[in-house]
Amino acid sequence: MQTVTILGAAGRSGDAVARAFLKAGWRVRGVARGAKVSTLAPGVEPVTADAFDREALIRACEGADVIVHALNPAYDKWTETVMPLAENVLAAAQATGATVMFPGNIYNFGTKVGFDTFETMPPSGDTEKARLRIAMEALFERAAAECGVQTIVIRAGDFFGGSRAESWLDLMILRDLKKDRFVWPGPWELPHAFAYLPDLAETFARVAEKLDQCAAFETFHFRGYAVSGARMHAAAERAVGRPLKRAGVPWPFLRLVGIFSPLLREVAKMSYLWRVPHSLANDKLEAFLGAEPHRPLPVALREAITDLALDGRRGKETAGSGAVPIP
Repeated sequence: MQTVTILGAAGRSGDAVARAFLKAGWRVRGVARGAKVSTLAPGVEPVTADAFDREALIRACEGADVIVHALNPAYDKWTETVMPLAENVLAAAQATGATVMFPGNIYNFGTKVGFDTFETMPPSGDTEKARLRIAMEALFERAAAECGVQTIVIRAGDFFGGSRAESWLDLMILRDLKKDRFVWPGPWELPHAFAYLPDLAETFARVAEKLDQCAAFETFHFRGYAVSGARMHAAAERAVGRPLKRAGVPWPFLRLVGIFSPLLREVAKMSYLWRVPHSLANDKLEAFLGAEPHRPLPVALREAITDLALDGRRGKETAGSGAVPIP
């Protein structure tokens, strides 16, 4: 039995990936701080450590065959946290000889991201978060070439689903689902890239079974969904079985509030992603792995709504009556 150590196992992506590795038969150790360690998925061996403490992180990763870097620092603290965390993860991988895997995002392509973005598309550091993610991946690519630390990046769009909250879906898009309200942050006809976390997590586990066929540094693109607001709205209506009123996001107001809220200020900076149509091409992933794990969008939305209780009691009522059957 191989061992995977999940860093940030109490977070959204970490929890989903931990569950996928458990299902695939791995020994899973989950690293979290403080009280969060008590919230890990059943079957995960809890390890308490602060990822900012390099020596503690190295000890937490002892015996790992794979380290999944799913640490997610506060969005408005990226400048001072992303690279120190990456350097500590790299140190743990060097000390243990483990392969590093982590979820990438589309920030690397900046405002130049577009349709069917391949792994070979040049990065564009025209936003601060793009520069940080580019620097982070470059750190691991150098370590792969110079020190032999194998690193696998699986890049995907905005996450939703799983058992942990705080995604665009629950914070904005379906925040007011109980009031029959659907919110879309951009123009209704422009596609936006999403990844359903349980599908993405399964992809991590499946790729991990074939690490001997991967290069020292490898990047795969996970397509997920390239979906417009209109299509997402229709899928949400199908998932809950009733009409939902459309609403938009008052970005000028949020930018104004961002003067006083560092978090909203950072969110507003990245709002360009709702105005630039984009998607990820997964040809390389499917050539390597076979068909990408992929639930139909209404199925994924229904599962996400149920897992996070976004529809409350009403969701249970509609599931057996008005909701359209989904194959």
